[in-house]
Amino acid sequence: MPPAPDAAAYDPYAFPPFAVTVDLAVFTVRAGQLNVLLVERGEDPYRGDWALPGGFVRPGESAGQAARRELAEETGLSHETVHGLHLEQLRTYSDPDRDPRMRVVSVAYTALLPDLPEPRGGGDAAAARWTPRADVSRLAFDHDRILADAVDRIRAKFEYTGLATSFCPAAFTLGELQQVYETVWGVPLDRPNFRRKVLAAPGFVEPAEGPPRRTGGRGKPAALYRAGTAVTLHPPLLRPEGRQP
Repeated sequence: MPPAPDAAAYDPYAFPPFAVTVDLAVFTVRAGQLNVLLVERGEDPYRGDWALPGGFVRPGESAGQAARRELAEETGLSHETVHGLHLEQLRTYSDPDRDPRMRVVSVAYTALLPDLPEPRGGGDAAAARWTPRADVSRLAFDHDRILADAVDRIRAKFEYTGLATSFCPAAFTLGELQQVYETVWGVPLDRPNFRRKVLAAPGFVEPAEGPPRRTGGRGKPAALYRAGTAVTLHPPLLRPEGRQP
């Protein structure tokens, strides 16, 4: 057997130090638009600029723990909301010059929320707000790139998972679910075809208890559904060809 490595011979100062941060692309649907959660930076660098929530990973905590802590501190979202979130790791960003302070590697996460009241700033964030994705201009650091990658990820995952139900309340109509798809994909969908595809995917949605909901117009009230247990959709709901946003 080869000899065990000698831990005492390892020199931790042989490599330049770097920090690890987390950044979060958190989305909701408000007034028929895809919104992203942004914070106004209260400290240098980029003081006064808007950015994604996030911060440094502390000793003794994982990246996931740091993401939930930073989200609660910087936005004022409740403990229940933050700790009930499904955070999905997006990717790692490690360009050497992405942070002017020092070498910083960031682990980015994305999450989806049903519509919530306006957040408030906290920690090192001077303010926080939901912002329509279409209105987002330049963000601090490389957060424009992270945001674009996150939008691409959720659009793709809407095709083969039940992720879209995360934007809906506990009980929703198929019309409300279709509005979520149209908002995130940026394309109109045929109502009968959408309904057929949703109900043909086993475990995508399940009937929910409660009286039908009137959603406007002169039609009869619509039946309520809740998120099903399927992890992936078979068959998938593909975006209409030639109508990508």
